[in-house]
Amino acid sequence: MSRIWVINPNTTTSMTAGIGRCAQAVAGSGVEIVAVTSEFGPPSIESHYDEAMSVPGLLEAIRRGEDAGADGYVIACFGDPGLDAARELATGPVVGIAEAAMQTASHLGRGFSVVTTLSRTTGRAADLAERYGMQRFCLGIHACDIPVLDLETDPTARKVITEACREALDADGSDAIVLGCAGMAEMCAAITAELGVPVVDGVSAATLTVQALVRMGLRTGKRGEFATPPAKEYTVRRGV
Repeated sequence: MSRIWVINPNTTTSMTAGIGRCAQAVAGSGVEIVAVTSEFGPPSIESHYDEAMSVPGLLEAIRRGEDAGADGYVIACFGDPGLDAARELATGPVVGIAEAAMQTASHLGRGFSVVTTLSRTTGRAADLAERYGMQRFCLGIHACDIPVLDLETDPTARKVITEACREALDADGSDAIVLGCAGMAEMCAAITAELGVPVVDGVSAATLTVQALVRMGLRTGKRGEFATPPAKEYTVRRGV
């Protein structure tokens, strides 16, 4: 049995539970999903600062996964924080949900739209689309302006996101939607049914991507940039 760790880089355990349910729903037989909450960092990731502060906790989770014998990892935040560093640490493959979602959506039509949470995060999504070579397919990036933690508590959240998706399809002439937050993952099926177009949840896409890589016996190449980091002692100063 292969074991995939799906890591929520924020510290909100209820969000981790939803992420884990989505990953487990698509995992094949013989795959164990371990949903992991970062032990330290922000409760949600909605800025460059939040993202930077989430990386140490994420990397600590990767270290724990290595000790536990994890075969691969999903980084369940749409900013794909710490992805390169995680690939250095991990023995098995590591996939970010933005990376997987965009690549999956590129197979489903001439172009896709991203619908994310806060307007301030749209630039990060655009940066990732460029990094992953998705500019040709990414026709627009839109915000619903619902804070991440409100996705769980706001009774109107799914309706607002669905309407944002509908407007994005019309504005961009796109064929598919990418949901730009792991906290939206459990809304995917309902939004798909409402709009009648492909809606891609990055948690599911990344889980299946890691599963396929593990099954093929593939992992991050370690000859150069992604080799295990050289051992060194890091200084931690407290009370400064």
